[in-house]
Amino acid sequence: SRLRNGRASLTLGVTKRGAMREIVLDTETTGLDPYSGHRIVEIGCIELYNHVPTGNHYHTYLNPERDMPAEAEAVHGLSGAFLADKPFFRAIAKSFLGFIGDAPLVIHNAAFDLKFLNWELAQLNLPEIKEARAIDTVLIARKKFPGQPASLDALCRRFNIDLTKRTKHGALLDSELLADVYLELLGGR
Repeated sequence: SRLRNGRASLTLGVTKRGAMREIVLDTETTGLDPYSGHRIVEIGCIELYNHVPTGNHYHTYLNPERDMPAEAEAVHGLSGAFLADKPFFRAIAKSFLGFIGDAPLVIHNAAFDLKFLNWELAQLNLPEIKEARAIDTVLIARKKFPGQPASLDALCRRFNIDLTKRTKHGALLDSELLADVYLELLGGR
């Protein structure tokens, strides 16, 4: 960020032509805490310019190098057998970081995804993704609709966003849905 009139202004993701680049990001995991041995199994990202999807995306499944708990598989449908031949995080880290660049990251419950991503990056001695880059749509929704449910499903229903493709959680599909929710949270289409 840079200072203007004594206040910091976010300049991440602004291109030379003034268009704002943002990345909508989601992960799927084996559980709730990387410090308890859980790992990322899927990353999905959607690129936005001026809040509009460009069609560019980043998507990968990952071998978590551990078993898949039944509870997690029930959420996203990704089995250990399916993930067995997928790359490890270390094999995709640089391409993932290259895709997100320095753009602000639109994430639903940012602390969760960043905790996992930063754990993986730390294992590779790569710089962490700063929380200041995150635009947390859960926090925006809770501020805009106090006391109302702020899950991705609830926000999609609130904004009449089609959920018929979402039978299980999936990082790329959830990023696509979140891009639509984010636009609605900003004031609509």
